[in-house]
Formats: sequence, structure tokens, C-alpha cells
Amino acid sequence: MVVEPRDLAAYGPVIPVIVIQRLEDAVPLAQALIAGGVRVLEVTLRTPVALQAMKAIVDAVPEAIVGAGTVRTVEDVRAAKLAGCQFAVSPGYLPEIGDECFEIELPLLPGVSTTTEVMSATAEGYDFLKLFPATAVGGTGLLKALGGPFPDVAFCPTGGITPETAPQFLALPNVLVVGGSWLTPESAIQAKDWAKITQLAREATALKT
Repeated sequence: MVVEPRDLAAYGPVIPVIVIQRLEDAVPLAQALIAGGVRVLEVTLRTPVALQAMKAIVDAVPEAIVGAGTVRTVEDVRAAKLAGCQFAVSPGYLPEIGDECFEIELPLLPGVSTTTEVMSATAEGYDFLKLFPATAVGGTGLLKALGGPFPDVAFCPTGGITPETAPQFLALPNVLVVGGSWLTPESAIQAKDWAKITQLAREATALKT
């Protein structure tokens, strides 16, 4: 199944931003999120086992829609595709990353943090962008301001968002979904407290868009 970036918002209001340190945690973590109603999983390329973790989830948890996060190079794009990922997320945008994603048919959610970057991404056909790091660069105030010159662009703000602030972002007309690391706290993963992660996923799924 090929998932276009805008379609990701149809599966729920929050996309978990996941850091997996131990390969053994990948599948039970994904299963815990699925049990809580979260199907779209962004696994970041921040650890040595990240690609293996993505592949393990793709193979063992077919309900999951797995994406590679922290995609920074063309090599990252190719590796994500080989791991079976259905989309990619980059912290910023480079044309060569966009070109490679287009070439190998891997949908991309590109990151931006300024108006110039929004213009660069939209000039290449992207109308759904990741605002990162959302809170640090202006949060809801910036998103409201971006709505003026870019009424045709939607965003997935990620970075510094909490369960308390997520509804404020989701209430904005140009926000389709938010990214959040709070669904998979390192303490719960280390303790293998999958029930805790399922509960956090349920709460995130219940957030109103």
C-alpha cells in the first residue's frame, strides 16, 4: 500500500516520533501503539538499530504504516525504502532528497521552519509539510502567520508538543496532524511497560482535530 503524506492524517491526530534503542523492543512497541489505535509510526533514524527495527515492524505488524524519520541523505531514502517503509520524514528539505523519493516512489513529508523553506518545498510540489522544531520556531503563532501567505499548505508540527498543547495545534485550520514523542517515553520502553504506551496511544487517538 502506498500512502500519500496527506493521507496519514486520516488515521488519527498524532503521529508518534519513535526512537528505538533495542531491536527487541521494536515489535512489542509497535503492537502496543496499534492496540491503542495508532497505526502511523514514524521510526527515527537516530540509532544503530533503527533500520532493522523498521523492517521488523513491517514484517511482523502488518497493520502498522511505517515511516522513516530523520531522513537526511539520499542514502537514508534508499535504506528506508529497502526496509519496507511506506513514507519518509525529513527534518529539513533538500531537493536531492525530494528527487530520490520521487524516483523510488517513497512519499515524503519534508521539514521546514521558515517561509523561505516553505516556498522552496512548495515550488517542488509539496503542500503538506512538517514544521520542525515547531515549538522552538514559533508554535501556533507561526502557524497562524503562515496561513496568510500559504493558504494552500497544510502542516504537521513536530518538536516540543505535549498532550496539553497538542489540541491548540490541532485546532488550527492548516494543521492536519501533529508529531509527538510523548507516546513512547524512554522510561516506558526501558521498563517494557507496553500497557502504558497503549494507554498513551488511546489518549492521543482521542484528541480532537
